[in-house]
Amino acid sequence: MSRRSPTSDRTHDDPAPDDDDYRRLLELRTGLRQFLHWSEQQATAVGITPAQHQLLLAIRGQVGGPAPTIGDVAESLLLRHHSVVGLVDRAVEAGLVVRQVDPTDHRVVRLGLTALGARRLRQLSGVHLEELRRLAPRMRSLWSNLDQLDDGRRDRSGR
Repeated sequence: MSRRSPTSDRTHDDPAPDDDDYRRLLELRTGLRQFLHWSEQQATAVGITPAQHQLLLAIRGQVGGPAPTIGDVAESLLLRHHSVVGLVDRAVEAGLVVRQVDPTDHRVVRLGLTALGARRLRQLSGVHLEELRRLAPRMRSLWSNLDQLDDGRRDRSGR
């Protein structure tokens, strides 16, 4: 993943953000942080850690192929391999996750959910989808007109 400076793509001709842009950015970041905080509370309420919730989702959410490896999960969670190993160790100990040797390549270890892990994830996913549906109108309003804003700025800047 390449990391670029926030200003690397900007030229001196790009107009600066206006007050509405700053307001929308703040609302978006605040909304995301509130959702994440709420999500952490939900995980704790069903008896798992927020990190375990993310792990369960990273395992279950990778559909359409073989079960994920620790490397796959590390990529999804934006964590280092060794950090995910520790997280998986604790989740295995808690009865949420199992390690399975790949049947075609015995050097590869794949991750799966136990019945308890699947049940906890199902509980959490249901309430998360409800919350996202509740937040959708507010988030849509933050996204709306972004393309027109860009067009309007170009018009004002003469480009």
